[in-house]
Amino acid sequence: MKAAELRQKDVATLANEVKELQKAHFGLRMQKATQQLNNTAQMRQTRRSIARAKTILAQKQAGQ
Repeated sequence: MKAAELRQKDVATLANEVKELQKAHFGLRMQKATQQLNNTAQMRQTRRSIARAKTILAQKQAGQ
């Protein structure tokens, strides 16, 4: 998800988005551990999406 899309969301929705991304990243880590993950680039994309969402969430919380 792009940063512009995340900035349009409110704080509660962003917090939920972070949780969902973390669950997805956990699932990818488990797939990698059991050697079921074909595209390991997904882990990097998910990790960066989490960081992007957390950054925007922190900016919004600091602005309130």
